[in-house]
Amino acid sequence: MHFIDPHADLWRPAPDEAAPRPAAGLLLRHDQWRAVRAGWPAEVPVGVTWPNDADIAELVDDLPRLELIALTFPKWTDGRAYSQARLLRGRWRWRGQIRAVGDVIPDMAPLLWRSGFDTAVLRPGESTAVAQQALQAFDGHYQPDTRRTRTAPERAHG
Repeated sequence: MHFIDPHADLWRPAPDEAAPRPAAGLLLRHDQWRAVRAGWPAEVPVGVTWPNDADIAELVDDLPRLELIALTFPKWTDGRAYSQARLLRGRWRWRGQIRAVGDVIPDMAPLLWRSGFDTAVLRPGESTAVAQQALQAFDGHYQPDTRRTRTAPERAHG
């Protein structure tokens, strides 16, 4: 899992307008994407920030056009974005980048990884080193996830 430094990120938020003009590397809000998706050129890479209270199934037809989906955690205790990531990876087999944004803390790193996130932007003041350590806290799990379909006991017994 990669932790993004917002100051060095290749993706930049779209200008605060209803229908931004197409440009590579823009990260559009969900309402902006809805406004421009019909006219967005296929050759222009695009990302979208999706709220955790919006139906992720709305994006299914757009998945081949998206390179990045940033899923929002308004509070670290609100886990709906985990379910959205799981649906993207499991049900629709989407292979683009899934990013956690919002109130993201290091303790969330293992579950972010297991549910399908590739990247995360930690909330200000949080430590990337602590988040990396959190990823190493467990060497096996009793439930399958988006990365491993066999549990730790199943792998141990062949």
